[in-house]
Amino acid sequence: MKLIASQRAVHVEVCVKLLPGKRLEQMQAAIDGPLRDILKVKQLPFNEIIKLPKEEIEDESLQCVESILLECEVKKDGELLSADDFDFLVFHYYWPQIRSMELEMFETDTESESIPASSHWLLPCQPFVGLWENLIYDSGSKEKLLKFALSALLFSQHNVNSNIISCNRLILLHGPPGTGKTSLCKALAQKLAIRCRPIFRHTHLIEINSHSLFSKWFSESGKLVMRLFAKIKEIIEDPHSLVCVLIDEVESLAYARDCMSGQEPKDAMRVVNALLTQLDNIKEHPNVLILATSNLADTIDLAFLDRADIKQYIGLPNVLAIRKIYESMLMELVRVGMIDGNSSLQGDDTHEGLLIELSKRSKGLSGRTLRKLPFLAHAAHAFNVDFDCTAQISLADFLDSMLQALEKHHEDRNLMKTKKKSE
Repeated sequence: MKLIASQRAVHVEVCVKLLPGKRLEQMQAAIDGPLRDILKVKQLPFNEIIKLPKEEIEDESLQCVESILLECEVKKDGELLSADDFDFLVFHYYWPQIRSMELEMFETDTESESIPASSHWLLPCQPFVGLWENLIYDSGSKEKLLKFALSALLFSQHNVNSNIISCNRLILLHGPPGTGKTSLCKALAQKLAIRCRPIFRHTHLIEINSHSLFSKWFSESGKLVMRLFAKIKEIIEDPHSLVCVLIDEVESLAYARDCMSGQEPKDAMRVVNALLTQLDNIKEHPNVLILATSNLADTIDLAFLDRADIKQYIGLPNVLAIRKIYESMLMELVRVGMIDGNSSLQGDDTHEGLLIELSKRSKGLSGRTLRKLPFLAHAAHAFNVDFDCTAQISLADFLDSMLQALEKHHEDRNLMKTKKKSE
């Protein structure tokens, strides 16, 4: 029965405005009752960040609510909250941190220069708000990843003996470039910061700059890895803090040792050894989660792969996911007034046909490429030479422009392939 209840659980993420002199717990106590009353009256949709109109808020305590997001494993996008869901509401209150990202700089022993070793965020933070919702993958992929991460943290909080049940709290996302692996890791860390707040008062995201740590100087890289993890351990010492360590393009630091030739610098092997040793050391702490990404998973050292609890492939989007990505981008341009707001994707055969054609022709492209297309379409085919910010483009014209931009992208890519072969 608990499993069924967890599937039906309706997570209500409430973003609260930061008010001077107020504690989140105080605001939560004042908001909870009136917010439940609002949810009974207003049928809010799932998986959409909703901002309550000020004129519709009668209770003054709700004026501090910035936005509301409803999520449920068994609910579809846009499905409305019903009376049957009220017994399954789980509230998560948070406010975005105002501290900006901090860059950790290390000085090398061989030169007076400094290198950027890592980036440090305190979560949840404003730059990552909405990131999770706007990442579009096959149905259930994100939710499965979130459940894996939550289960790993619950195992550690219950002090499950790792000699009996192995759980290293290491997640590896691998796949082709441009599929959003790094963004998904950041979004996952933000989601954990919101969902795990009853246990962890603070959440840190530390992104390791793999390329900077791999120093060109002999024996320097292994030392830099150990110095960075020494810094990370200082934060981990606080049991009330969750620390998410992101290692982007992990193959830079964990290149397969059995593939190293005799000409490879010995420092490369030292880096792998140092990384594995440090990962084994910090996993003794129950408040740390390792997130790693790779574009070349087959080049990663087997010892690192063996430590990963989850190895999830993040592939190129299918046609359905591509369509959802395009729809979200078009809705954003309607929201900001660049596309005529009277246009609609629903109920118009012309718009529907253009969108279907656009989605089919886009198969095989990464999410990163897809998200550039509206800009390229506007710049090349729909730009207003008078720089009139009030001018709007019809949806049909913009879809035509996107088709032209897509064809140009395919032509350029084919030319690059032809040129590369000739060389």
